[in-house]
Amino acid sequence: MAQTHKIAVIPGDGTGPEVVREGVKVLQAAAARFGFKLDLIEFDYGGDRYLATGEVLPENASKELSAFDAIYLGAIGHPDVKPGILEKGILLKLRFELDQYINLRPVRLYPGVETVLKDKGPEQIDYVVVRENTGGIYTGTGGISMKGTPNEIAVQSMVYSRFQVERCLRYAFEYARAHGKKSRGKGDENTLGLVGKTNVLTHVFDLWERAFHEIGAESYPDVRREYYHVDATCMWMVKSPEWFDVLVTSNMFGDIITDLGAITQGGMGIAAGGNINPEGVSMFEPIGGSAPKYTGQNVINPLAAICAGGMMLESLGESEAAAAIDTAVTEVTATKLKSLAVGKMGFSTTEVGDMVAEGLS
Repeated sequence: MAQTHKIAVIPGDGTGPEVVREGVKVLQAAAARFGFKLDLIEFDYGGDRYLATGEVLPENASKELSAFDAIYLGAIGHPDVKPGILEKGILLKLRFELDQYINLRPVRLYPGVETVLKDKGPEQIDYVVVRENTGGIYTGTGGISMKGTPNEIAVQSMVYSRFQVERCLRYAFEYARAHGKKSRGKGDENTLGLVGKTNVLTHVFDLWERAFHEIGAESYPDVRREYYHVDATCMWMVKSPEWFDVLVTSNMFGDIITDLGAITQGGMGIAAGGNINPEGVSMFEPIGGSAPKYTGQNVINPLAAICAGGMMLESLGESEAAAAIDTAVTEVTATKLKSLAVGKMGFSTTEVGDMVAEGLS
């Protein structure tokens, strides 16, 4: 009997429904070819629901979503809703309540895609960032006192427990062991690089660095360990991205360097990510925003959403289908698209989705 994967679909705001539509099209083509089934249930969480009801998420949303095998998200962000309301009320709330403690971000340049980096190609831009996703400065620890006065004080602290750090590091070591460059035939050994700031943030990154080396030496002697300051990492992501294999870092630093990585791989239109709970339900999404000014025009690039769908299938154990999606995307970028830029692809959103889906037939 064919396996059925129960997927919660949140199209979201702006162009989110358009790219999710194409992602679902590709997922269904993959299911038909590789012999599994998808039970897709759609949820209307986003700006329109908030404006109509005043409710960002129902009280039982996290509990309801935890019963699914995965969550497929389009985009969150509405021009008529104050920034932060939806992002905190949906994205961060789900990450925290579903304990999606890993943000997984491949930084990969597909063939035929332009990059801002001179003389760099797909062989040089191919690494992964593992970002701790539920701790650090994003938890909002701190506060404001004497607000609105000349003596106003604002504090937001980077707080990490050994438990949070260790589980993130263990995931990163396991990922490097299984998916590092050596495992893909592209390097002499799998390498995990810790990105931090031990020379300034001496408390938090002392914890990260000690745990990194202790865990690595004890449980992962086959994975090479390196350390990089975050500012140096930014420089080398531009100058020599080929140095990197798998990187692991804190929530804030990961947020920053993955956006830098995205522009080097061709922009947000090709960048996909996963919010991972290895023991629970994970959520997969294109990294770009809702791009509301293009809503309904059928011109937005859906490849990031399609790639996010591929990541989702990989996490569900459908590795063959995920690899086929990746191959189909590679074929489209290498031989079909003129550009990834809005209005310059040479094809509509729908047509790009059709080409990837047809590549699976």
